Amino acid sequence: MKISTLIVDDETLSRRGIEIRLAAAGDFEIVAQCTCGREALAAIQLYKPDLVFLDIQMPAMSGFEVLAQLPQACLPVVVFVTAYDQYAIRAFEARAVDYLLKPIDPARLAEALTRIKSAHAERKLRPDDVLEQIFVRDGARCWFVPLREVRLLSSEGNYVRLSWGKAQPLLGRALAALERRLDPNRFFRANRQQIINLDFIENVELGVNGRLHAQLRDGPEVEISRRQARLFKVKMSI
Repeated sequence: MKISTLIVDDETLSRRGIEIRLAAAGDFEIVAQCTCGREALAAIQLYKPDLVFLDIQMPAMSGFEVLAQLPQACLPVVVFVTAYDQYAIRAFEARAVDYLLKPIDPARLAEALTRIKSAHAERKLRPDDVLEQIFVRDGARCWFVPLREVRLLSSEGNYVRLSWGKAQPLLGRALAALERRLDPNRFFRANRQQIINLDFIENVELGVNGRLHAQLRDGPEVEISRRQARLFKVKMSI
């Protein structure tokens, strides 16, 4: 089944460019194209698309305002499209699956489409309260980090350090706020300062005073506090 897609942009050339690239990519069915926010509101509720390419700056109503007025049940997956990069953080807060700058780079669009098709194949395209990826800014560089690839999240005051591959970007939010959006089947609070990805645990050893020590693949050893150790044993059936 193809991914039903809505294109929302007040610029004709921008809409046409996305349309051409989606046709070449396959797997996408464009159900409608809109030129403003009010048209988008009506089209999203009528067609209930899987995916919306949504311009941010439009006359009368911005892309963010469109999403704010939609019922939760109607929210599609969103790829924001804009000529301005200052909206990137807000796009993350709106749970955008990606954020494309105009003029759209074909390689970046191809990357976004690959991610969307993979999620659709796994029946995970429609968003829920679980965070699948997170937006990170490091100087002039911005990117989305898939949370399934993050082995460890460590609190550093009001920031969170992500252990992701060989990189350790710093995220401008508190660990407690982020924890509420993490998949509880994948992530586990090891102690007050750290959350581990259960998929990266290589082995677990018993320490002193009931504590456990989890060795992460390609990562550090993390101490699981005595209180959390009891929950960990139940969760992992050990």
